[in-house]
Order: sequence, then C-alpha cells, then structure tokens
Amino acid sequence: MQSLCGIDCCSKCSHKNTCGGCTQTDGRPFGGRGRCIAAECIKNQSPEAFSALKQTLIEEFNALGLPGLQIGDLNLLNGFYINLEYQLPNGQSVKLLEDKNTYLGNQVEKPGSERCYGLAADEHYLLVCEYGCNGSSPEILIYKKR
Repeated sequence: MQSLCGIDCCSKCSHKNTCGGCTQTDGRPFGGRGRCIAAECIKNQSPEAFSALKQTLIEEFNALGLPGLQIGDLNLLNGFYINLEYQLPNGQSVKLLEDKNTYLGNQVEKPGSERCYGLAADEHYLLVCEYGCNGSSPEILIYKKR
C-alpha cells in the first residue's frame, strides 16, 4: 500500500489497523489525531519541498558538532516507536514527542561506545538523545526549537 509520499509505510507497521493508513486518512494517521511530516509537506507544498526540508534537517543535525554524528539520510519514523521516556533531574519523567505523529529521524552508533544517538525532527523541533540497547537509559542531549 503506497502512501502520499510514495513510501510503503503500512505493510510492516504493527499499528496499521488502528492508524488507518496514509492514503485512507489523507496523511492524518490515527483517525486524524496524528500528523505525518511527509504527507503534510507534500500536500501543502510539493514532493520537492519535502526533499528540501529533509536535506535542511540533515544539515542542521550535522552542524550540531556532536562527536561521531554525521548523517546522510533521515527516515520516516513513527512516534510510538521512538518516543522514549526521559528522566529529568527533578525526578519527573517526560516524553517529548507525540506517539501518533510521524517524524524524520535516524539512529547513529556512537564511536567507541555501546550507546547510540537517536535523532528526531519535525518542522518545529530537533531532538538528539543518547541511549543504550533497545532504547535503555535515554538521555536528552539536544532539544531545540528550529
């Protein structure tokens, strides 16, 4: 099943029955409660605008200057998959993303470490976190408004 952006997001998604799929929801997953960065950009502008946004986000991530963080691509990632819970210094826990949204992101192994960088972005925010195996012990490194 193709989506508005041409990527087959639905075929392997474990939430496809509750989401409704991109084409059926006109790019508003989970019964219109979610947002897909690709579908919105393509519908409101063009596929070329989405490609330009993706390239801009890649450049912004690479410009952060974090050791070993250089990416060449970003993938569409479901919020429910990447929305980790972070422990704040005051003991509270927080999630920074929306489970029903789709973001552009990637995972990059940290050189000389068993941890990874996790990247997520939309039109408004960049998030870089660090975590261990299967998302364990996540830490927020950068969360900033674009």
